[in-house]
Formats: sequence, C-alpha cells, structure tokens
Amino acid sequence: MTQRTALVTGGTGGIGTAIVRYLARQGHRVATNYRDPAKADAWRKAMAAEGIEVYMAQGDVAEPDASETMIQDIEQNFGPIEILINNAGITRDTTFHKMSYAQWMDVVNTNLNACFNVTRPVIDGMRGRKWGRIVQISSINGQKGQYGQANYAAAKAGMHGFTISLAQENARFGITVNTVSPGYVGTDMVMAVPEEVREKIIAQIPIGRLGKPEEIAHAVAFLTGEEAGWITGTNLAINGGHYMGW
Repeated sequence: MTQRTALVTGGTGGIGTAIVRYLARQGHRVATNYRDPAKADAWRKAMAAEGIEVYMAQGDVAEPDASETMIQDIEQNFGPIEILINNAGITRDTTFHKMSYAQWMDVVNTNLNACFNVTRPVIDGMRGRKWGRIVQISSINGQKGQYGQANYAAAKAGMHGFTISLAQENARFGITVNTVSPGYVGTDMVMAVPEEVREKIIAQIPIGRLGKPEEIAHAVAFLTGEEAGWITGTNLAINGGHYMGW
C-alpha cells in the first residue's frame, strides 16, 4: 500500500479517533486538528501509547482563516494532504420554533461550512498531483431528518450536495469524493443518552444494535484506497438497516 498523508478533522472524537487509528494502522501518516490544547495533548499521548503518532495542528474548522493556517501548518511541516476526511461535527439540538440563529449557525459552520474551509486550501494541490481522496462524514439524519435537528439535518444533507458537485469537477484529476452516512454509533455521546432512549433507538435498527466506530472507519478507509478509484460521488449509508434507500 502506498503511504499517504491524511487529515482527519475532528479526529479526537469517537468516530474520528477510530478513523485516525484505522488509517495509521494502514501505514498512512495522519494529522488532525484541535482547539483545546490540554485535551489534545492527552489524546495524543493516548494514541502514542498505542504506537500511533499523529500530527496535531491547532485550528477551528468553522473559521476560514484558522482553517487555512492549519492546512499551511500541516503541509509545511508534515506533508501535502492527499487524503482528507471532513469529519468534524457538533449538535445544538432543539425544535426549530425554539432554535436561535446562533444554534443554527454554530452547526452549519462546523458541519457544513467547514467542508469549504478545509477542502478549499487542499484541492489545488490534489489537482496538481492528479490524485486525492476526500470523504465527508454525514449522518443518517441528513437522509431521513430528525425531530429537534433541523440545523444538523440540513447541514449533513448539504454535505452530500457538496460531495456530488466536487466529485464531478475533479474526477478527471484522479480525485474521488464520497460521503459516508453513519447511523447511531456507540460513541461516548450516544452512550451518554439515557438507557431507555437508547433502547428505543436500538429497537428501530433491524440489525438490533448500535454501530461501532471501527465499522465506520473501515468504510472510510476503503474509500480512500487505490482500489476505490472508480467510486466517486456516492453516499455509503452505514446504519444497521435503520434507514434504507437507493
């Protein structure tokens, strides 16, 4: 396998950590971003204890200037970004009639606008090298919607619109662009939900359990491989059968 330089945004989260771990164990050189230095240092040490070295670059992907500075840091000190996983995401849940503009914009900026902020500084390099892999981490709720998540569902659905347009523009440059839409995965965030709520969610999943972060990471890693060079503009739904579509 050819060693590549990969950036996973939001890499210190549950799914992000699994993606970082998976790509690193495939032999890739992996970077991620952070906002909280203390949290980032603790996470980096935990990964190092597993034998995984990750390049850490400070940067808030919701901010265009901070994102550009972060990309410059990584590419100057670690290497040109050949694999980009737009994984960073937050929630600010409430029903729409109670939703503030700040709650709307916080989610749209971090989940959707970050795709522009991070991808724009790397796309020219990928085009010049005639190779690249870009994967957006969307959500089942971007496909089916969710009560109390108009902001999140809109942003996550928008990510796939971004994917299919970018895929068309860059296919002839050896760049593939795809989306992965996880269902409910057993991350710390989901496990913090009251047990009775989790049980109701699991009852709606035909496979009968929550997903594992490693299962999402496996799919992401597959889409970044040389063998996936004829797959572009697609959305891979990984949700245990919770939502089935074409």
